[in-house]
Amino acid sequence: MSWKAIHRWLGLTVGVLAVLLGLTGAFLAMDPVQQAWEAPSAPGALPVSTLVQRVIHTIPAAEEIRRLPSGAIAVFSFAGDQPEASYVNPADGTVLGAWHASAVPRWVKNLHRSLLLGDPGRWAAAGVALAMGLLCISALMLLLRRVGGWRRLTARVRGSLAQRIHVVAGRVVLAVLCLTAITALTMSASTLDLVALDTRIEPEVASLVTGRPDLPGAQLATLQSLMVKDLRQLNIPGATDPQDTWKVVTTQGRGWIDRYSGQLLAWQDATVAQRVYDWALVLHTGEAAWPWAVILGLTGASVLLFWLSGVVIWWQVRSQAPHITGNSPPTQADVLIFVASEGGSTWGFAQTLHDALRKSGHRVYTSPLEDFRTTASARQVFVLAATYGEGQAPAHASHALKHIAMLNAGAVPVTVLGFGDRLFPSFCAYAEALDQTLRARGWSSLLPLERIHQQSGQQFARWGVALAQALGEPLVLEHVPRVPATVALTLVARQDYPDAFGQAAAILRFSWPIQDLGARLRGRGLARFAAGDLVGILPPGSSVPRYYSLASGWEDGFLEICVRHMSGGLCSTHLLGLQAGDCIAAFIRSNSGFALPRSRQPVLLIGAGTGVAPLAGFIRRNDRRRPMHLYFGGRDPTRDFYFGPEIQGWLADGRLTTLQTAFSRVPGGGYVQDALRREAERVRDLIAQGAIVRVCGSRAMAQGVAETLDVVLAPLRLSVSALRAKERYAEDVF
Repeated sequence: MSWKAIHRWLGLTVGVLAVLLGLTGAFLAMDPVQQAWEAPSAPGALPVSTLVQRVIHTIPAAEEIRRLPSGAIAVFSFAGDQPEASYVNPADGTVLGAWHASAVPRWVKNLHRSLLLGDPGRWAAAGVALAMGLLCISALMLLLRRVGGWRRLTARVRGSLAQRIHVVAGRVVLAVLCLTAITALTMSASTLDLVALDTRIEPEVASLVTGRPDLPGAQLATLQSLMVKDLRQLNIPGATDPQDTWKVVTTQGRGWIDRYSGQLLAWQDATVAQRVYDWALVLHTGEAAWPWAVILGLTGASVLLFWLSGVVIWWQVRSQAPHITGNSPPTQADVLIFVASEGGSTWGFAQTLHDALRKSGHRVYTSPLEDFRTTASARQVFVLAATYGEGQAPAHASHALKHIAMLNAGAVPVTVLGFGDRLFPSFCAYAEALDQTLRARGWSSLLPLERIHQQSGQQFARWGVALAQALGEPLVLEHVPRVPATVALTLVARQDYPDAFGQAAAILRFSWPIQDLGARLRGRGLARFAAGDLVGILPPGSSVPRYYSLASGWEDGFLEICVRHMSGGLCSTHLLGLQAGDCIAAFIRSNSGFALPRSRQPVLLIGAGTGVAPLAGFIRRNDRRRPMHLYFGGRDPTRDFYFGPEIQGWLADGRLTTLQTAFSRVPGGGYVQDALRREAERVRDLIAQGAIVRVCGSRAMAQGVAETLDVVLAPLRLSVSALRAKERYAEDVF
């Protein structure tokens, strides 16, 4: 079972009990804080003998003195037949008021420890503590996977409001929650008699009856050497029992003192189990450390926040999960389809293939790739696999390739269909790896590996024609791409650039619609975004989105892109024809691999043409004045110096540290690679200081920049591939 499944099902099944224990724990954490405010604590260096003298002077009938976890002193005595408990000022022994445990905290403590069910409830509470420990471990594993490892643990969190609350709060209190789970299990082991704190029998001791009067407590040598900070409980010998002794309990152990001579009759050191339990008690309850109790209280209350946000996330994922209609049981299906999809679009193609095969009379079973297997009834197997990032598997199928590599080949053919984008070097690399592994293991294929570019319905339909011929039966694949829910964005401003070199361009600014809290929690509407993320735009008459890099973040209060007209481009033509007040249908796609890590390391921003847009967004949000150095390439500064006035303003106010430009259509001009070569020494110095590099523009430009940097960095024995491996170099190319 995966960490995600463990986390999800534990949260859903024991989540309500965890919330109950968290809230009751938060309530009980107030008790140490209240005690700390109700009575003054005793000075730690005060001898116990002095404290006894002061208490006896004020309360002659005192029978027991306790130092409460808060440090306050409570004295227990009898007034006739009525027991009394009082707070005492350790400075002079005066009574400050009555001490008594309220019925409500006692009831809440019983609910917290045993769910008001006695021993069965204690076992249930221990089970919840164990589940909380597993939840914390699974949460850590998922968090590391989400952000990309320990080094990115503090990276910006993307997603719906519920997802951000769940992850950010988890990063803050995960360690404390894990600690409370461990300490709860430690304490439960003693409560349930699984571990004995002390198996020793108390020694049979009695004061020697000598006929002498009792030695005053202030004169007992043992109490003179004992400091109040180590005291827990002191029992004063009763006047009616001449053999009764003083009994003292400290953090180090317990002892019995002769009432007449002051001789220490016996001493037992605290056991290791007792010391561990004592530490667990402090860490779990906050007793003796009220600031820690405040932290525990806030952490306990956060469990409700975790559970609510987790339920919202679960419901959101459930509602967005692919639901294949007409799925046959796998043991009865003659065609199996397995899917690896990062954003969900590949599932749409799988459904189209599934429906077409069912229409031809096949029984079809479709499932995620991690469930890959063959059955006795299967006659054909198809794998539809998208590629993520630099050739990686989609997250849910991260272990599928290893699983397939361990299987023995069957007689059924396995055909692979890849999905990707030709603009990326790793186009369909994961599908290729799957196909190679299957062939190496001896699996046959009905058709050779085919690669679908940018979710092309036309290519998919052509592959369907080839599949129909191979199967010898009619089969039509008419695919309508699935698109995420869109939001209407209104154009509020545009900055046009001349029709430079036959390619008009504009910076378009759209308002960001205000959404209600419920929609944000569920991830509906426009997701929060940052500069460098992508906005998907659906042009009229098309179901295939086009993506543009964002030059703004949600904190800016608007969504901004830079668009250049592409010959025959449906979306760019539509966008450049918009006027203020016109609307577009859009959604956000995260581009976390291009985001800047939170650090003070310098940044090299390298862009050409409209590729400067996300780089401008980085600079715009550089409120902390992190060193940023921009290398910008264009054709003519009078025609395509996009964001030029803003860049000059950011340079003046320190958001941008340096600016180097290169314009290819002016005398003495060149390309951005030439600017890098001119600044080779500065570039090397910045890279040596740990600089982060971000490149945005055309693929040809990015390739030229990479080649130039390899030459520039050679004296440092560094390369672009080495920087990329350390997550210091990323591209956003088109």
